[in-house]
Order: sequence, then structure tokens, then C-alpha cells
Amino acid sequence: MSTDFERRLEEQVDDCSLEQLRDILVNKSGQTQLTNRFRALFNLKCAAEEFESKPEDASKAAKYIAEAFNDDSELLKHEVAYVLGQTKNFECVPYLKDCVLNLNQQCMVRHEAAEALGALGDQSSLDVLEKVQKEDPSLEVRETCELAIDRIKWQHSEAGAKERLQPSLYSSIDPAPPLALEQNYDIPELQKLLNDKKKPLFERYRAMFRLRDFGTDEAALALATGFDDDSALFKHEIAYVFGQMGNTCIVPKLIEVLGRRNEEPMVRHEAAEALGSIASDDVVPVLKGYLNDEVAVVRESAHVALDMYEYENSNELEYAPA
Repeated sequence: MSTDFERRLEEQVDDCSLEQLRDILVNKSGQTQLTNRFRALFNLKCAAEEFESKPEDASKAAKYIAEAFNDDSELLKHEVAYVLGQTKNFECVPYLKDCVLNLNQQCMVRHEAAEALGALGDQSSLDVLEKVQKEDPSLEVRETCELAIDRIKWQHSEAGAKERLQPSLYSSIDPAPPLALEQNYDIPELQKLLNDKKKPLFERYRAMFRLRDFGTDEAALALATGFDDDSALFKHEIAYVFGQMGNTCIVPKLIEVLGRRNEEPMVRHEAAEALGSIASDDVVPVLKGYLNDEVAVVRESAHVALDMYEYENSNELEYAPA
């Protein structure tokens, strides 16, 4: 989900207590629309982030968010894991450890929980991440653990502390930092590194985020070459980055990726949400074509993406809890 759209979802919901937000998130009524549950989620995230000024509320918010791991929606649970990782609140760590170790959770949810542990950067997570990297049956989860381990080690290293990074336009805590500014890479060099399968995945991700921060059409088209990679994890992150960049030049490629019926759902889902975030007029009929997709997470992503489009293009639409 794009950072810009997330900020819109974080607008305060009038007169909702943390308990009311929890009830919306877990769909206590049984009738709450998915988009309204997302809004409740991101408002609970705001509370969970205030662990220094309002520790009791932050602790409650983290607990309430984690309750949604019991839901059936793979898309919602994936977003729950993402949100917990973005809070910077270490009280979220136990919930994420439980999730990543739970093989009854879908691969996409376990992957996001591992990534979230990396985003939080707590060194106590390393043992669990190393265990899951060795034992999880899913390649995507194992690759995510590799990234999370490398990110935590980088974050706590002397070398990482000395690096000069470009200030990000985005508020997200990413699975890897962009490559440092000490080396003046050009776009062709970054594209080569992005697609070099002999390089560690962490280094390739760093090239990805450096390209994102260029923000140009040329950089976007260089990133798009990553969609030819074998790794579903890698391709899904490329799509996520395009949702952040909001560059319309990449819409045709995202439409093509969404249409790959043999592609992993995590890639198609992220392509759908990126299209909704870019919100150009040509995405609407495309997304409507996937509202009945045979893959649940793609169907739900199409619904959310269309709501993103409407929100981006209307001054009237309001994500009000119901």
C-alpha cells in the first residue's frame, strides 16, 4: 500500500475509542467493509506509535492490531503485519514472532511478519529469523528472513552508522536502505546491480530503493526490468515501490504483471494496489476486471485499489468506519 494513501487512512476517526477501532478492525459486527477495517487499522497504528508519550494506549493498540491475525483475509493479515513493523514499537515483536513461526498462516502473511521484524530492527528477533530462514517451507519467507537478518545487522553495525543516505521522500521503513551516497551510481549501473543474481539480495534491494529515490521515468523503467526476475518476493517489492513513486509511465507494465495468471498472488496483489495508488484514469476498467478474480487476495486487492483510486480522485469520498 502506498505511503501517500496510508497517510490518508491515518486521519483520525472522530469519537472512536481504541476499543471501537478494534471492533471495526476485527469486524465484530460481521458487516464492516474491508476498506473501513483498513482505516481502523491505520488509526490504531497511530496510537501504537505513541509508545513514548502514551505507553498504555500504545500497548493496547499493538495488542488490538495483532488480534486481526485471527482473521480469514490474507490481505488484511498481511497489512496487519506491515503496520506492526512500521510502528517502531518493540511491544509488537512478540506478536510478529508468533506469526512468522505459525505455519497455519499463509505464506504472504508470514513473509510480511518477517519483514516487519526487520523493520523494527530488534536484535532479539535474530534467533527466530535465523530459525525460520532455515526451516520455513516457503522460498519467499526464507528470502524475507535473509533480508530482515541483513537489515538488522546493518542497522546495528558501525559501517551502517557511517553511511550517508539520501533523505527519503517516503515515511516507510523499508526492507533495505538505499545504497549510500558515497558512491555516485548512475541509473544504468543501478539497473545492472538490481538484476545481478550473483549479488546478495540485500544489496540488490538497496539498488532498488536508490533507483526509487531518483524518481524519474528513466529510473522507473530501470526498476521495471526487475519484473523478469525469478523471485516472487523481489517482483512484489518492485510493484510496491511503483505504488510509492506514483509514476504513470509504469502503468502499462503493472497492468501486464497483474494479468499474469501464473504469477504468484503476492506479486499480482501488489501490482493491483500500485495501480490504485497511481490512480490514472486508465486503471479503473482494468481493476474492475479483477473484482471476481479466482485468487482471493487479488480480488480483495482490486477492491481496495479501486477505493484508492476513488479517494485519490474525489474530494467527497470519506473512509468512515461502519
